[in-house]
Amino acid sequence: MSDARRWFALPSPFHMKRGGELVGARLAYETWGELSAARDNAIFILTGLSPSAHAASNADDPSPGWWEEMIGPGKHIDTNRWFVICANTLGSCKGSTGPADINPATGEPYRLDFPELTLEDVANASHELVRALGIERLACLVGNSMGGMSALAYLLLHPGSVRTHISISTAPQAQPFAIAIRSLQREAIRLDHNWNNGHYDEEHYPEAGMSIARKLGVITYRSAMEWVGRFARIRLDAEQREDDPFGAEFQVESYLAGHARRFVRSFDPNSYLYLSRASDWFDVAEYAPKEAGHGGVDHALQRIRLERALVIGVETDILFPLSQQQQIADGLRAGGAEVDFVALDSPQGHDAFLVDIPRFGAAIARFLAAG
Repeated sequence: MSDARRWFALPSPFHMKRGGELVGARLAYETWGELSAARDNAIFILTGLSPSAHAASNADDPSPGWWEEMIGPGKHIDTNRWFVICANTLGSCKGSTGPADINPATGEPYRLDFPELTLEDVANASHELVRALGIERLACLVGNSMGGMSALAYLLLHPGSVRTHISISTAPQAQPFAIAIRSLQREAIRLDHNWNNGHYDEEHYPEAGMSIARKLGVITYRSAMEWVGRFARIRLDAEQREDDPFGAEFQVESYLAGHARRFVRSFDPNSYLYLSRASDWFDVAEYAPKEAGHGGVDHALQRIRLERALVIGVETDILFPLSQQQQIADGLRAGGAEVDFVALDSPQGHDAFLVDIPRFGAAIARFLAAG
C-alpha cells in the first residue's frame, strides 16, 4: 500500500508563540477532490489530539480514514465539489514534526527539548500550508475537539483568510473539568518509571501510564447514558477474567482495556503531553481588546469576521459541554456572522462527531450546500 501523505516544509526557522523555534520542520497532510481554477473551494480540517491526516480513503491509501463516512464523492463533505485538506497537527507523531523527531541541532530526538507548543503554533503552521497551496481564502475551516480550538486561533490570528467556519464540540478556552482530566492523564504518563523524563524507547515504553491516560480519555469521550446502555453491570464470563483478585470483572473494564491496548503503542507519549498541555493553555480571551469595559471570551469571539458559521454541540458531552458551543455561536453572531447553532442529543458524548455521522453529516451537508 502506498502512502497518501504529502509533506510541507514549514518556513525555517519556524518561530513558536512561547519562544523557541523549529528548524526544518514539516507538516504531513492529505487532500481529496480538486482545487478549482479560482481556488475558492478549499476546506481545511483541523483535527483532535490523536488523529492523523488520513481523514478518508483515497486512491493512494484505500484504508478507511478517521472520518471515512463524512468525506468523499457524494458524501456529506462532497469531494466532487470541495477540495478538502487535512493536516496532521504540528507536535504530533503521525508525520508532522514533534518531540519524537530528530532535533537537527543534536542529531537526537527532541524529547523534552521540543519547544513549548501552543495551539496558536498549530494554527500558524496550518496557515502556512494553506498559503503554500496557493489558497488565499478558505471556503471553510472545520475544527473538531482540540482542532476546533486551533481553528479559533486560526481565525483570530489570520483575519479575512476564511469565508465560513464549522465548529464542532470544542471550546473557546479550557474549563476546569477538562484541565483536571488532562492533568491526570499527563500525571499518569509522567509517573510511569519507563517514561524516564521523556527518555524512553520501544523496550522501555511507559505503557502503564499511557494506558491509564487513554482509559481516562475514553471515559470522558462518551456519556454515562451510553455506558449504561452498552454495558450496564454485565460481568465477564469466568474464562475471560484474569487470575487476579482485583482484575477486570465487568465488560466495561474489558472495553477500556481494549481501547488502551490499541492506542498505547500507536502514539508517542511526549507528543501526547505536549498537545494535552497546549489544549489547557488555549484561551481566546487573550485576544480580547484591552480597552476599559472590554475583555473576556465573548469580546474575543466578536473580533472574528466570517460570512457564515455552523456550531454543533452535543447535550451529553461532558468534556466540551453544550454551554461552550452556545458561547461560540453567540460570539460569532455578535461579530457579524450568520450562525446556525445545532444541539444534538447524541448519546455518544464528545465522540459523537466520529460515530453519529448521520446527524452530524446532515447538519454539515446542509451548511455547505448553502454556499
